[in-house]
Amino acid sequence: MSHTIMTAAVLYAQVALVLAMCFATWRILGGPRAQDRILGLDTLYVNGMLFLLTVGIRSGNVFFFEAALVIGMLGFVATVALAKFLMRGEVIE
Repeated sequence: MSHTIMTAAVLYAQVALVLAMCFATWRILGGPRAQDRILGLDTLYVNGMLFLLTVGIRSGNVFFFEAALVIGMLGFVATVALAKFLMRGEVIE
């Protein structure tokens, strides 16, 4: 794969991810229910993680891959905690 095609593909992916992050933010701010807001937050952190991966691919810096891994782990824990809070009304039993 040529360098030009790879650069164009990564740039297109970054633009698409930023657009998806804007839509997820819109769902967080305008969601009528708490479940919609949590789904928007889940989508936002996944898109943010993927955006960091594309930045890491583009720059070749390992730091972005490690940051994406941390965001993925913390985002999963936050989603589980918020879902548990919505189901039971408490996080810690």
